[in-house]
Amino acid sequence: MERPDQMPVVWIPSLMRNLTKNQEQVSIKGETLREVVENLEAAYPGIKDRICEDDRIRPGLAVSVDGVVGNEGFRQKVDPESEIHFVTAIAGGA
Repeated sequence: MERPDQMPVVWIPSLMRNLTKNQEQVSIKGETLREVVENLEAAYPGIKDRICEDDRIRPGLAVSVDGVVGNEGFRQKVDPESEIHFVTAIAGGA
């Protein structure tokens, strides 16, 4: 059951935690991935530059919302109970 004060949880990669006072996860408002990133930047200045390049997710970085890596980019919808992970993309094999 959704609580009125519930917000998406963003898991912060270890190399970005210096921007979030070493927090592993933060709760941030947003109904789309774009809103979440903008609100992350407002709360933790500098983090957007680590996530974005030219108004896109940086190459080499993947975003998982509720365990699914989507292809909608910043338009991807986010629910109040969503979990968002920014992870280093792994290139495939041989």
